[in-house]
Amino acid sequence: MEMKSIISCFEQEFEKIKSPEKNLSSNQVLEIIRPHLENIEFTVETGKSRLQKINIPVLFGVDNTIDKSFNADAVSNDGKIVIEVEAGRATENNQFLKDIFQACMMFEVEYLVIVVRNEYRGHKDFEIIYTFLETLYISSRLHLPLKGILLIGY
Repeated sequence: MEMKSIISCFEQEFEKIKSPEKNLSSNQVLEIIRPHLENIEFTVETGKSRLQKINIPVLFGVDNTIDKSFNADAVSNDGKIVIEVEAGRATENNQFLKDIFQACMMFEVEYLVIVVRNEYRGHKDFEIIYTFLETLYISSRLHLPLKGILLIGY
């Protein structure tokens, strides 16, 4: 799967989700994008209850049972790409850092897609995270087990 396909899902609905004009929650954005992601073979979270969430294994125990898992907003059917859609907490609570950490721990995940508002309450969330990721990769002091991180702003 190409990352361009994922980007296209968000481009197709940009007018409905763009910030700061639209003030949607991450769940609302995910609901708008869901059909497009499902068309490119992603499983998408359908709600916040335990049965509606997507659990990705992190740690295995006796008899290969799952001892620990993390939730994802969407995952490719091959389990290699995880998508996290953030709204208000992306930079204010450093949620994007938690997303990176959890993706690094998820079994067989190779790519993380972080989707954030371009602007939230006067903060330029996309720019803040972009600068952080650029610094992370340019400095090459911290090596992540992921093949890549894609940042999408809306």
